[in-house]
Amino acid sequence: MTDSTPQQQPPKEKFEELTSRTMGDDEPEVNIWKGSFSPKSMTGTWIVLGFVTLIALIIILATALRSNGYVWGITFGILALVWLYFLGLMLVRKLSMHYELTSQRLKHREGILVRALDRIELIDIDDVTYKQGPIQAIMNVGNITINSSDASHPELVMYGISNVRQVSDQIDDARRSERRKRGLHIESV
Repeated sequence: MTDSTPQQQPPKEKFEELTSRTMGDDEPEVNIWKGSFSPKSMTGTWIVLGFVTLIALIIILATALRSNGYVWGITFGILALVWLYFLGLMLVRKLSMHYELTSQRLKHREGILVRALDRIELIDIDDVTYKQGPIQAIMNVGNITINSSDASHPELVMYGISNVRQVSDQIDDARRSERRKRGLHIESV
């Protein structure tokens, strides 16, 4: 006499089968987006700096008859240093900040001479937000803030990202997709 009931799998084999289906390690990593700092995000800074420079030049010209050459030199020197600082900041950010979103990770590389590459697993990302100033909204750029349970970067700010809303949505969609694949339906682990 044979038993017609299906044979149960041992718990260990059942667990291994379930985890192999939900882990997704055998799936290839697919690139979704690559980007870096966009100089357009500093348009508001350049407008304010231009306005301050114009006001300073008007004041210098209005007081030109009463002041000596030292005041002119000091004022022009300070203005030149401020312009050089923000120009340098823009160049450093453009050359040193690079990001890549894949189907499993968010990779970010920082540095010019000494480079550091860090990865945040998408399942570790808890929240994705973006912020724009008024001029950044016109230029369609902004900053994306990633909050995660990653030990090395619990908060990552991605400065000056073009198409900021679309990119933040892509990060959030990839995060949700990866969590669904791995069977993680909870908000924080």
